[in-house]
Amino acid sequence: MEFYAFDNAYLERLRSGDFRTVEHFVSYFSKLIQLKLRSRVRSPEAIEDIRQETFARFFAALRSPDGLRQAEKMGAYVNSVCNNVLLEYYRSAARHAPLADDEDAPEIPDVKVDILGGVITRQTADTVRNILDDLGERDRRLLKEVFLDERDKDDVCRDFGIDRNYLRVLLHRAKQTFKSHYIKNIGEERGGAAD
Repeated sequence: MEFYAFDNAYLERLRSGDFRTVEHFVSYFSKLIQLKLRSRVRSPEAIEDIRQETFARFFAALRSPDGLRQAEKMGAYVNSVCNNVLLEYYRSAARHAPLADDEDAPEIPDVKVDILGGVITRQTADTVRNILDDLGERDRRLLKEVFLDERDKDDVCRDFGIDRNYLRVLLHRAKQTFKSHYIKNIGEERGGAAD
């Protein structure tokens, strides 16, 4: 997605209700809002409600005497409004949460889990990268090209000068080598933690 640089002329056109400017603004920020909400809100209807409320509040603030005056802060302002609407949605969902398990009930994300998940993902990526660096050149290239780069296997065979059956054998061996390095690495981490 290309980021747009907003200027004061754009802000004035928006304030005056210029159709094309409003259309661009809504289209541009709808994409950003949906990206933001997709991982935070389960229901597509709730995402749409939050998006519409965000725009309603933004345009009300834009036309108020104390509203937004600096075009370069427009993106941050829309994001803040969206955050406030999202928090209100969470509070409302928590107040109206059913006592029994309801599959349609909105899910409130657990921020602690997301942070922990990010740390674990980063640590895992570092571990995988370190293990790949320890492997032989052929095994490293095979695993990287097939599993990380997701290259077509026929192209990989052509580059290595092998057929699909032998590629299968080489991948099996490379995965076994990777697995043994991974298990060794985990053992060293646990042994180091016990020290």
